[in-house]
Amino acid sequence: MKKAKRDSVLTIIIFILALALGTYTTIAGLGKHHIGKAENIVLGLDLAGGVSITYEIEEKDATDQEIADTRTRLQQRADVYSTDSNVYMAGSDRISIEIPGVSDAAKILEELGKPGALEFLDSENYEKFAAGEEYEACVTGSDVKNAAAAIDTSGTIKENVVQLAFNDEGTKKFADATTANVGKPIYIIYDNEVVSYPTVQTAITGGSAVINGMRDSDEAQKLAETIRIGALPVTLAELSSNEVGATLGKDALSTTLKAGVIGLIIVAIIMIVLYRLPGLISVFALLAYVVLTLLCLNGFNASLTLPGLAGIVLTIGMAVDANVIIFTRIQEELGNGATVKSAIDAGFNKALSSILDSNITTLIAAVVLYIMGIGTIKGFALTLGIGIVLSMFTALVVTKSLLKAVYTLGLQDAKLYGKKKDAKVRDYVKFSRIAYVISFVIIAAGLIALPIFKGKAGTALNFSMEFTGGTSMTVDFGEHYDLDRAEEELLPVVAEAAEVSDSEITVQNVKESNQIVFKSSGLSNAQREAVEEALRANFEVKEFEMENISATIGSEMQRNAIISVIIATLLMLCYIAIRFSDVKFGAAAVIALLHDVLVVFTIYSIGRLSVGNTFIACMLTVVGYSINATIIIFDRIRENMTVMKSKGSTYGNIVDTSISQTFTRTIYTSLTTFVMVFVLYILGVTSIKEFALTLMCGIVCGAYSSVCITGPLWYLFKTKAGKNEIGSSKKNGGKKSAKKSTENV
Repeated sequence: MKKAKRDSVLTIIIFILALALGTYTTIAGLGKHHIGKAENIVLGLDLAGGVSITYEIEEKDATDQEIADTRTRLQQRADVYSTDSNVYMAGSDRISIEIPGVSDAAKILEELGKPGALEFLDSENYEKFAAGEEYEACVTGSDVKNAAAAIDTSGTIKENVVQLAFNDEGTKKFADATTANVGKPIYIIYDNEVVSYPTVQTAITGGSAVINGMRDSDEAQKLAETIRIGALPVTLAELSSNEVGATLGKDALSTTLKAGVIGLIIVAIIMIVLYRLPGLISVFALLAYVVLTLLCLNGFNASLTLPGLAGIVLTIGMAVDANVIIFTRIQEELGNGATVKSAIDAGFNKALSSILDSNITTLIAAVVLYIMGIGTIKGFALTLGIGIVLSMFTALVVTKSLLKAVYTLGLQDAKLYGKKKDAKVRDYVKFSRIAYVISFVIIAAGLIALPIFKGKAGTALNFSMEFTGGTSMTVDFGEHYDLDRAEEELLPVVAEAAEVSDSEITVQNVKESNQIVFKSSGLSNAQREAVEEALRANFEVKEFEMENISATIGSEMQRNAIISVIIATLLMLCYIAIRFSDVKFGAAAVIALLHDVLVVFTIYSIGRLSVGNTFIACMLTVVGYSINATIIIFDRIRENMTVMKSKGSTYGNIVDTSISQTFTRTIYTSLTTFVMVFVLYILGVTSIKEFALTLMCGIVCGAYSSVCITGPLWYLFKTKAGKNEIGSSKKNGGKKSAKKSTENV
């Protein structure tokens, strides 16, 4: 026993020292370079500014496809520096790039515009390349005119291929290379990685070639896109490069951090009130979670935008989830008469599968989004993935170790842990019919609103300039304005003249200059003239430039977001089906997930909220968060099917009982998460309020669908569209009519 107490004291001491070291590291950093300091976390353009670079396309006859490919390639290049980078068209022949967290534009200019990232190597030079030696490419990206996926129907079977076309110089180079390498492979290298190595079957001298052997159309399309993007089909000339300021005032960061601290304190109080000693332990585990999150963001060099920061505040609320599951199980065991020690052991053991299943399904989504996403989607996925892994670690390792340590040291009174009475079983299956109608009406209202607003306002949704593009106005006022002063004095004048709200205009200053950049959705000629006249009448304007800018959320990002969400959803369905040995669980979970997304979409539709980057972040958060409560309920259904089947219970009994047993967990978790976001809504700046509002709606909707829809929906699938099964009609085992279905558990 003495050894056990010594080990417990050692566990607590190690935790305190580790937490103290981690806290010190986040505050002051380690060593002369202050490694790990929270201030070193790369902030996004909205919070800290960065570098803005503008290129001009030299070719006057560049096609739309060539320009689109170039923009995509530059976005991929910019993502190396930060996933929060923006690449957009400024006018018809200029491409602007904004990269946060960097200040020296000269260091990245050459890399961004370099056309030689795509190279074709013969076998001899590939061996040199593989050995890290100097080598010579037989063809480079600048020699490629185009690449496209196609279907070859010339043979007996259809085959997916990639068709290549070279310019005049590339035609000669490729002819020489293929003539000298018949029967040998030509290696296609993109960004120092082999993307294909087709074998030369015959000398190719006509300036076009076909790569066959593709497994399917997706592989052919991906290879064609890689070659096109790597080729950088247009020539770029640097037009300007500036260091730009943040798009949000200094209060944005401080108020969001303040909201996080206040929310954390409220959550701590809630946990202590609800779960007593275990709740207090979870507060320390939660502090460890926050410190580890900051250290990981530093270590992964993730850029932090305001929505990303709000997302971290949200994950703090979500991190409580695993602790709630464990503590609820402990109280259930105590309520059933178990000793404190056995209740603690059983609580962690029984909660393990629920915690793993709920977090792994969300982690699947995060991994897919990170692999396939670009821009802000990739950044969001990284933050989400970090949060998931750390929340599991702090709950299953930190909380468990500390709770067992304090028990061993003498805190063994059952009153310190609380007891949970048997949950009153309610008829959720019966109520689900009403829930289905309510959900249908809400979702239908959101979809019906689309054509109505399309006719009245011209657009079905209130797309921000991140989706639609807009107008950029660069004004030299002859004196320097910091962002707060610009928002206070200049922004109201611009908004009034343009007849738009302040929230529809972003303001950005150019460091070491007197320029201010205003960006808004597309303005008419009359609006533009009114803005210029108003500014000249009220301020000393030296220069006034205006140009159209394209969307920063391009079609590539939209397509990737949709495809990645679909793939993630399918993988989650497969995981749930395999884990629960029943595809009906997966189908019910996915339908409920779609329900939650559509309800939040309704809020954007009817409320005419701005649809931009925060919309994407909100939808992805709903996808990642709302499935957790569903998995917890399903896990309890799986457990009860084993426990209750011997008592003659029906599927309906089991669903109602499982939802009732997990009801408090669903409410408590939703409450703690809601509190974090609500404080953010109250204290946050205007630009984050819409984001917080929709997240609050998503949290409420996720709890509602988990309780009222998912379990009953599984029951519906399991009993073949509503047929009941022979068994007890009462909650605790009466008889049902023999006229019902013969399906049993």
